[in-house]
Amino acid sequence: MPAALLLAGLWRWRGRLLAAALALWAMGTTFVLAAPRAHVAQAIVAPAETTAFAVSSLLAPAPFAPGGLLDTRPTGNFAVYLGALRTPEAARHAMAGTTIAEALTGARESGPGGLLRRALGLHRATDADDVLDWLQRNLSVTQSLASVTWTIEVAHADPALALALLSRLHAFAEAKVRADLAEQAARRITVLERRIAQESDVFLRASLYDLLAQQQRAGLVVSADEVVAARLVSAPAVEARPSLPNRPLLIALLALAAPLAVLLAALALLLLRGTPTATGAAE
Repeated sequence: MPAALLLAGLWRWRGRLLAAALALWAMGTTFVLAAPRAHVAQAIVAPAETTAFAVSSLLAPAPFAPGGLLDTRPTGNFAVYLGALRTPEAARHAMAGTTIAEALTGARESGPGGLLRRALGLHRATDADDVLDWLQRNLSVTQSLASVTWTIEVAHADPALALALLSRLHAFAEAKVRADLAEQAARRITVLERRIAQESDVFLRASLYDLLAQQQRAGLVVSADEVVAARLVSAPAVEARPSLPNRPLLIALLALAAPLAVLLAALALLLLRGTPTATGAAE
């Protein structure tokens, strides 16, 4: 169909198209306004390897590998910290100290979905897998483009629960890194002491004593330093007003998407109908 006929058909339907676009925008706006909102708890952290007397700089003679400054990916203890935030252990730790399991159970039982589950006998208690799946969807880690800081956010309808989850996850990940380093140092010290007790060569014993001193220093640093993985730039805090979803932005996007959707549907309908007849022109 020629473009002129398409434009003519759209012009004939201008009233209907405008009404359809307004109806679609109003329906979408209703869904946006009716959607439950969530509070965002936020904390800003920085890798300990890049701040002050970092643990890695005291434990290793060369903490930065060649080319490390050009690599923006997290490395070292901080990478372990970020990975620990979304592990099954973190989910179980969150369940033990917060009411996230009860909140997820309540959300599952509410609404038509809950009625259907009870009718079909599919109701079950929330377990660690459910909490882990929730963390995968509601915990975000964003790297700053202007500095070495990272923003960690947890979103939930209950602001107190969101703040408790973020604080507990941060403490768990930091404690895990510390425990791993302390266990590694203690295990090496045990092996070195056993080896020294069995070694009769004076020169080898001197080398082993040097290695033992390094591991003892590592254990001392880990036990003394408060931060081994992620240094808090901004302590966990939760916003006073819910911000998710972003209603003004979604409504503005709907104002653009609704007319485009109606226009495309009208063009498709005109193309399917083919060349308008005289009766169609009279309409």
